[in-house]
Amino acid sequence: MTDSNAVFDPRALAARLCSLHNAGKQVPTADFALPTDLRHAMDAQNFLAAEQGITSNAWKVATSPDDQAVAAPLHPYIEALSGAEIPWTEGMKFEAEIAIRLGTDLPIRDSGYSRAEVADAVATVHLGAELLVSAIQESGRASFLLFLADRLGNSGYVLGPPVPKTLIDTATGTPLKVTFNGQPVYDAPAQHPKGDVLTWLVGYANDRLRPESSLKAGALITTGTLCGAIELSSPGEIDILLGETSKLHLSLVAK
Repeated sequence: MTDSNAVFDPRALAARLCSLHNAGKQVPTADFALPTDLRHAMDAQNFLAAEQGITSNAWKVATSPDDQAVAAPLHPYIEALSGAEIPWTEGMKFEAEIAIRLGTDLPIRDSGYSRAEVADAVATVHLGAELLVSAIQESGRASFLLFLADRLGNSGYVLGPPVPKTLIDTATGTPLKVTFNGQPVYDAPAQHPKGDVLTWLVGYANDRLRPESSLKAGALITTGTLCGAIELSSPGEIDILLGETSKLHLSLVAK
């Protein structure tokens, strides 16, 4: 049991999360000293990113339970048109996603951004695959701030081939098939949690608390799952087919 009266140390939390990830272990929320606000959570996330040596300009965006826009770096991040290898970890989950790369900056501004303005800033759209493993047994169910510190559970991302830019408007409802070791694990219309794949990105663009350095031209942002989170019980091969022609293959390999 942690001491609730202790001063929160974001560097210590980052070191613990990093150690757990390196060991492939999970512990319950009650075993952590919890961040008490968004700043503490982001301080810990930044220390964790430094400990893990993250340098890529690739990000996931989301919102907290109280609708605060948040982001976390994607790592390990691989760009692969046809295939890639990501280490498999016990409890790993997978999400097929749409990712965008910005062609122009979206600086913080008082007037905010419309969806159309955010869409206009998008240079390319890609099929992507996110892997998820948290060092926290409950993931974000018990403490979202702790989950945010743990990079929103991200444990890898594979950026696939470019897809038509129109998919940022039509992805939801597009046929999506995912197989794992040749067996279908999702075969239905793609469904984003918010219906619109740009919802979380627009929210983050309009967050005046985000870093000044965020959402610059060249940044890669993934936009959220199209198939829910699918648990992967073993290493293996994943194949994604979105629509009739957009394909991505990746391999999960034992460490």
